[in-house]
Amino acid sequence: MNFDESPLLVIWEVTQACDLACVHCRASAMPSRHPLELTTDEGFELLREIKSFGNPLMVFTGGDPLKRADLYDLIRESVRLGLRTNVTPSATPLLTEEVVDRFKELGVARLALSIDGPDAATHDAFRGVPGTFASFLRAAYRAKQIGLETQIQTTVTRRNRELLPRMRDLVAEIGGRMWSLFFLTIMGRAEASDDLSAEEYEEVFEFLYQTSKTAPFEVKTTEAMHYRRYIAQRQREEHGPQAETESARRMVFRTAGVSDGRGFVFVSHTGEIYPSGFLPISAGNVRQDSLVDVYRSSTLFRELRDPSLREGKCGLCEYVKICGGSRSRAYSLTGDYLAEDPRCVYMPGLNGHVCRAKETGDAIAAACGGLLTPV
Repeated sequence: MNFDESPLLVIWEVTQACDLACVHCRASAMPSRHPLELTTDEGFELLREIKSFGNPLMVFTGGDPLKRADLYDLIRESVRLGLRTNVTPSATPLLTEEVVDRFKELGVARLALSIDGPDAATHDAFRGVPGTFASFLRAAYRAKQIGLETQIQTTVTRRNRELLPRMRDLVAEIGGRMWSLFFLTIMGRAEASDDLSAEEYEEVFEFLYQTSKTAPFEVKTTEAMHYRRYIAQRQREEHGPQAETESARRMVFRTAGVSDGRGFVFVSHTGEIYPSGFLPISAGNVRQDSLVDVYRSSTLFRELRDPSLREGKCGLCEYVKICGGSRSRAYSLTGDYLAEDPRCVYMPGLNGHVCRAKETGDAIAAACGGLLTPV
């Protein structure tokens, strides 16, 4: 795909209303809906414009999409337009077996469910409401029974890092098609103390890499673009410099280069157009602006798609085209969405670059004694 023209993935946050109180919630969701949410008719118009991109994956998210009474109408229209349609409801009493059946009947391609602990005690503490784990299991097993694909989503933090092996086993047991792991971005209710260090990211990457070799599901990361760099390194170590195994193609090349604003666009509940839900800088609003024009032509999106504008070691890295670092994390921790990803340990000066002796104030240059220049 040409990501300058069309995104791979469009996320519409149909509402921020949610009955959970998750400790990591980027939106700091509240029980009540916002009065300025896009209306049903505005939603239909948005879906038609999304279709004009071609065939991106369309995801209805929240908050909890089930807090909108018109959700089924919106899904029906998305499917009618020919969009591959996913939905990410919250695991609350609203998510009954009958609702899961309805999703299947309407043509939803995949149901995304979140699990942040392998049992009720850990998951419900994370989500802030008792009974959430039971609701998750009920929906997951019903989806498996009726043949509706599930994508299981986990936010990786210090609270649950050691529990990942048990969650991996649970994803396999319930028949998940994909395990999608979100790496914490400090915004909303998320606290800096819950984030992993750069070194701990690498340890989790190794666990995911080994999991991906034998698991009956795919492994995907969000806001951990450097997992692709990790895979490429490990593939090279194991299979040589020309390595391109089937697992590498699945894990890296299918989403190579996809990041905030590049192959990805997020529309908020009030119509704001963001590069992602974790990078809260608006480039326009669908009520006044064309989503297609904003994605293709706005300064913000064009800068994010230009790897030559990356700063620090991300700009010098030989993996910039498949990774490029998390622009959301760079922004949340430095205030600069073009800065290097602060949670990446990789030093390009030691792999594919040489140091040129020159005094600079750059931390990367200091690490190798001079200015980093591509070989």
